[in-house]
Amino acid sequence: MSTGKVLLGVLAGLAAGATLGILLAPDKGSKTRKKIMGKADDYSDDLKEKYNDLHESAKEKFQSLKNEADDLIEKGKSKVEDVKDEIKTKAGEKVLTKF
Repeated sequence: MSTGKVLLGVLAGLAAGATLGILLAPDKGSKTRKKIMGKADDYSDDLKEKYNDLHESAKEKFQSLKNEADDLIEKGKSKVEDVKDEIKTKAGEKVLTKF
C-alpha cells in the first residue's frame, strides 16, 4: 500500500471519529455545528499543509533528478567527443603508416 493511501485512510478515520464524537456529545445543535466546522477547518488546514509539503518535496526531487540527468548528458557528450577525437587520431595514424 502506498504511503499516500495510508495517510489518506488515517486522516479519513480521524475525521470520521471526530465527527461521530461531536455528534454523539450532549451539546446543543448550534454548538455541535460550530464544533464540526471548527474541526473541518482544522483538518482542511492540516491537509493543505501536508499537500504543500508533499508538493515541495516532489519538486525538489524532480529538480535533483533533472540536474543529475543534465550532468549525465554532459558527460555523455564529452565522452562522444573524446571518442571522435580518438578515432580521427587513429585514422590519421593509419593513413600516415600506409605512405
